Amino acid sequence: MKKWGTLLMAVLLLTTVLAACGQAKETKDSSQGSATPAAKKLVLGLSADFPPYEFHIKNDKGEDEIVGFDVEIAKEIAKDMGAELEIKDMVFSSLLNELGSGRVDIVISGLSPTPERAKEIEMSQIYYNAKQAVVAREADKDKYSTLESLEGLKIGVQKSSIQEDIAKEIPGAKLTSLAKISDIIMQLNSGRVDVAIIEGPVAESFVKNVDGIVITDAEPVTEDEGYVVGIKKGNKELLDQVNATLDRLIQDGSIEKFVQEASDLSIR
Repeated sequence: MKKWGTLLMAVLLLTTVLAACGQAKETKDSSQGSATPAAKKLVLGLSADFPPYEFHIKNDKGEDEIVGFDVEIAKEIAKDMGAELEIKDMVFSSLLNELGSGRVDIVISGLSPTPERAKEIEMSQIYYNAKQAVVAREADKDKYSTLESLEGLKIGVQKSSIQEDIAKEIPGAKLTSLAKISDIIMQLNSGRVDVAIIEGPVAESFVKNVDGIVITDAEPVTEDEGYVVGIKKGNKELLDQVNATLDRLIQDGSIEKFVQEASDLSIR
């Protein structure tokens, strides 16, 4: 009886030791897994119909790719954060809603720093300044050469943009607000609108690529001509990271280089 009792005790002891070893291995494996952080991801929201800021091309592999100098800036921000960049392309008017909901982390899409937007989002320092342009059909270039000549016209603008705000201040103007600038250009060419108000470098890109349209001498003026990165309200840590990257890119001349490269790419 004593022999069987001793044997039983030995079996129980061995079982306990094996269980402890298994638990230790499981704990070790678990700790090793948690020691390896998940890869960071930075989700960029933009509207990719805004050359040279952001636009679609067919790359050397024949694949669709979103490029532009806003995209290059986003790549640098992600690199400085040690994060992978993910791009979400959507209509411009939905960008701030997506930012507020957390479905995108930053918005870089020719975003002007208006007082209204400052109430909704955090805004970086201005990273680029550009003037606005009035685009007309070639035959109407001299006809619409001043802001006064735009009064009472049918004007095409991008929905929820600073250009839409400018057009609203023109007496008697009848606005056609559309999601995509390419659609605005179609409206202009077909005669459904008389002119379009478009951000300067974007207007230049379309004029070089589309026959029959020109930039007039009319010069819309706005206090909000610079562009910023939009960040969710309250996320000061990300705001500081973005501003640090922008400081570097402005000081070393990278942004001007990105602008030139994107402009060249948009008209090839």
